[in-house]
Order: sequence, then C-alpha cells, then structure tokens
Amino acid sequence: MQLSTGKKLTLGLQHMFAMFGATVLVPVITGLSMSATLLFAGLGTLIFHFCTKMKVPAFLGSSFAFLGGYATVVQFGMANGLTQAQALPYACIGVFCSGFIYFIIAGLFAAFGAKKVMRFFPPIVTGPIIIAIGLTLSGSAIANCSHNWWIALLAIAIIIYCNLWGKGMVKIIPILLGVVGSYVVAACFGICDFSPVEDAAWVGLPVKWENTAFSVFQNPDWNLILAAIIAIVPISLATVMEHIGDICAISSTVGENFLEYPGLHRTLVGDGLATSIASLFGAPANTTYGENTGVLNLTKVYDPGVVRIAAIFAIILSFCPKFSALISCMPAATIGGVSLVLYGMISAVGIRNIVENKVDFKASRNVIIAAMILVLSIGIKYGADDAVNLGFTSLSGLAIAALVGIFLNAVLPGNDYEFGSNEQGDKAVDFEINRVEVEE
Repeated sequence: MQLSTGKKLTLGLQHMFAMFGATVLVPVITGLSMSATLLFAGLGTLIFHFCTKMKVPAFLGSSFAFLGGYATVVQFGMANGLTQAQALPYACIGVFCSGFIYFIIAGLFAAFGAKKVMRFFPPIVTGPIIIAIGLTLSGSAIANCSHNWWIALLAIAIIIYCNLWGKGMVKIIPILLGVVGSYVVAACFGICDFSPVEDAAWVGLPVKWENTAFSVFQNPDWNLILAAIIAIVPISLATVMEHIGDICAISSTVGENFLEYPGLHRTLVGDGLATSIASLFGAPANTTYGENTGVLNLTKVYDPGVVRIAAIFAIILSFCPKFSALISCMPAATIGGVSLVLYGMISAVGIRNIVENKVDFKASRNVIIAAMILVLSIGIKYGADDAVNLGFTSLSGLAIAALVGIFLNAVLPGNDYEFGSNEQGDKAVDFEINRVEVEE
C-alpha cells in the first residue's frame, strides 16, 4: 500500500509519541542528558535499520534494564568523592562495553544457532535477574514518591487506568499520559520551578563534552572504570533476551520471520551498536520498544520508513534545550509514581518469563539457581552497602547474581531448556510498561 507523504509524517509522529514517555523517563531518573537521549534514540534507530537492511520496523528508545547499573555506579563514584554528574560518564563506559555482549552473542548465533547458545541463558537465569532488577530499584521510587504522595498516586492512577481501560493510542502511551497528567496538576499547585525553562535557549547542541564517556579519560579513576564495567555488563544478558522477545513480537505482528531474515545476528548487532555509540556520548542504552510494536498492530502499517521518520522527529527535537529543560523540571513525586509502577512491572515481567516458559520448580537445580540469584542481588544491595569489595574492584549484587546464575546453570545437571519451542515464552521478556498483545 502506497502512503502519501502527509500520512507518513502523521504516522511517524504517532510513533514518536508512543516511545516518548518511556524514553525521556530514563534520563529524568538517572540524570543523563535529555537532549542526548532524544538524539541517540533517533540515531540509534537509524543505525539499527541500516544494520538490518532497512527491513525491520523497530524503534530504539531508552532501556530501563540498566537503571540499576547507573544507580550502582553513581553510588560507587560518590563514595569516592565524585558528584552524580561526574560519576555518570563512568556508568556510560560500562554500558558501552555491554554493547559488545550483543556482538559476541550475535556471532555465536551466526556460528552455532540460537538453540545451542540460548541453553546458557534459559528463563531460570534471566527471569530471576529481571525480578531482581525491579526489586533493587524499588527504594529509590519510594524515596521520590515521599516528596508528595498525592502527585505520585495521581501518576500511578492515570497509568493504571490507561493501561487497563484505555483504547487505541491511549493504551499504548500510559507512561506519557501519567507523566503529563501529574505534571500539569503539580504545576497548577505551584510545585514546579520553571526558571530553568525561562533561561534555556530555543536551539542548542544536544551533546556536551563533560557528559560524554570521553571526558572520563582527562583524569580517569581506573578502579571505578573497572567496577562500572563489571557492574553493568552482566545486565546486558537480560537485555539480549528482551531484544529477542521483541524481535519475535515484531515478526508476529508484521507476519514476517525477522529472526531468519535479515537474521537475529543482524538485529543484535544493530541494537548493540546503537547502545555502544549512544553511551559514548552520554545517552542511555537503547532497546527495541514494545510501544512501537503496539502502534504497528494498531495502524496495520508496517513500513519501516515510517519508523525512520519518527527517528528524524526525535533528532530534531533534541536540538531544543528549552524542551529538555521543561522535561527536567518534572517534580520528583511524578518521577516516583511512574517509577513505582515501572519497577514493579519490570519484576512482574521476570515472573511472567518464568511462568510462560513453564519453569519446573520441583527440580532442585531450578530452585537453587533462582534462590541464589534473588538472595545475592537483593541481599548485597540492602545488606552490604550495595556492593562486595574484592580488593581490586567492587561487584554489585546484580553483577554477582548474574554471574553465579549463569555458572550454576552451566554446571548443574538437568538443563532441558530449548529456545524456540515456546513462542509465547520467548516473547515474555519485554521491560516496557505496557505489553500490547500482538496476536490477532
């Protein structure tokens, strides 16, 4: 079906709004650059399309999975006398390195096939890791909510209502509506300080040197660099699973097997490359977005060119500092309310991953693996000052839990997981706030 230019632009704008609420929330929570986030969401999407031969209609936005990694590295840095702004570039180095995991797994898929590789990352490993990601972040959500519980509860109520009873686009953008609704109410009651918006320019460059990973090497703390890499890289094992689930969902929506062509190895390379490049310039890790898959299902327009138009809109918006300042003025209670739902949903996705893959908890090996992942990640987070000092570096609870889980799964007998045998289970790893069903 041939679309007019006007209709393509309209549909592209719709895709941008679908990704917008979730994408801008990550820099708001972490302190990363808002403008750089929008720039590299757009550029990352274009990079992904280039790597996948312009065939896959996916949009790449900010990944929620790395929130715990950013928070951990910032805590490491502040313990060493750095400010949050000074510590974040170190976290970006860790995210940059995590992109290489995508390349390695893509190479393994190309060489050995998905079934052999995925035996090392079954749901009994990835599910508990995803659960732990949400639970270890829960404390920060409560802290933000405590600034004004009424505003936080309003954000939560809007998200729940839109997600459960919304129709069409309303159901696809619950985060955006929750943010806007509670933000507007907070502004009406004088809770927000808009002076930074008045001072910001209308046009400006989206990337600042001091926010990039390159700035670290002016006076590097090599121990913190190593700690950031070790803390964040294991999280990419969960995001790789999310990527595979999203590509399965997009394939189901469009009716084409993108795992076969252009191939899962190409989509992984595109996602990993977009993530690594974004992190170098101070933007969050990228990931394929379930919201935009929902838009594909809603409109029945599967043209990848429309998604690329959305990417261009995001790039244009990144050059407006006044807009970024408006987002940055969002009250802490709004962030807390949205985060409370988001972090809970991340953990719920981990449970869904385990349930829909029918993991057998009568098997002792599975109980042991899940128990070790959950206890190590949460216990170290809240009982050991967020990390374990090994002398040469510090390891976060999530990093230790992921490494232990992968090791136990590899050495304990009874691993019967077979990737591809359960389509529903393969798609049950989406970190996004709403899971729009793509099946007819």
